[in-house]
Amino acid sequence: MKISIIEDHTEFRHSLEFIIGSFSDFQLMSSVGSVEAYLQQPADAEVLLLDINLPGMSGLDALPLLKKRFPGLKVIMLTILDDDQHIMTAICRGADGYILKKSQPQKILDAVQQVYEGGAALTPLVARQVLAFFHKPVTHSPSQQEALTARELEILALITNGVNTEKIAANLFISPQTVRNHIKNIYAKLQVHSRAQAVSKALRENIV
Repeated sequence: MKISIIEDHTEFRHSLEFIIGSFSDFQLMSSVGSVEAYLQQPADAEVLLLDINLPGMSGLDALPLLKKRFPGLKVIMLTILDDDQHIMTAICRGADGYILKKSQPQKILDAVQQVYEGGAALTPLVARQVLAFFHKPVTHSPSQQEALTARELEILALITNGVNTEKIAANLFISPQTVRNHIKNIYAKLQVHSRAQAVSKALRENIV
């Protein structure tokens, strides 16, 4: 099983390298500290352990790019972040698993095995938060969705699919600044303060 790592914390990255190298079933293909470094020398990995908080491009921003460039790659987010916004954004952008760094080494290896075999890997805490997220009662008022213009709904849908500002502008033939203005209006109407919050609310309340 071919595994790669993108983790900027040197000590933790070396720990992962040691754990993976301890099992004959696993082969470490590459281990780097940033997405940019990985893209410069991409290895033929089957499973990627990806941190979220990274120098340069974040793990969440990298997910759609990695999935597009390497269609068969399974990606497990390995992070300290356990809030539902990061979890749901990662899942919506194509993550195959979401594991907390405080997990026991064997749990991390089990997660790799699960996604390699086509399953999804979530720690119990993350799984509970995902279930709680979808079980939240819908408090969305129809007037709130109706307050979004057709263009704002279009942009919100693209945001939900992980498309960045520049690509939204290119797709819609408008300037990046116009996109940013629309996003500012979307935040105000949805009463959110970030893309992650906007994505979470859009999915939970079936706005797009």
